[in-house]
Amino acid sequence: MSTTGAATTWFKSSFSKEAANCVEVRFAGESVLMRDSKYLRAPGADPARQPVIEVPAARWGAFLDSVVAGESSAGSGLPVVARGVDGVVVSFGGVSLRFTDAEWEAFVSGIAVGEFAAA
Repeated sequence: MSTTGAATTWFKSSFSKEAANCVEVRFAGESVLMRDSKYLRAPGADPARQPVIEVPAARWGAFLDSVVAGESSAGSGLPVVARGVDGVVVSFGGVSLRFTDAEWEAFVSGIAVGEFAAA
C-alpha cells in the first residue's frame, strides 16, 4: 500500500455537509496538508499567510489512527490534538489550528469511513 497520496485539491469530510467551517485536507505528494476553512472567511485574511499543518505522508495513517482512537500523539512525531472546553487544537511544527467540536467530529467521522486515507 502506498503511503503517498496523489496530489489533490483541498477537500473536507462529507460529514461536514453544507457547513462552511471545517477541517480541510490536501494530499501533496510526500506531504498531507491540513487547514481550517474559517481562516479565509475572516476580514483581511491573507491566503498566503494561512496557517497550514504539513504531515509527512508516511506518518499520515498513524496520525489518523491516533485521532480515531482518541489517543495522545504527544512525543510521537505526529500532530498533537488537544481537546478543551472551547473545541480542539491541533499543533505541529510550530503551527496550531483551532476547530469547534462539530468541525472536529465531522473530520473524525470522515476518517472512520476512509475519506482521508492516502491512496
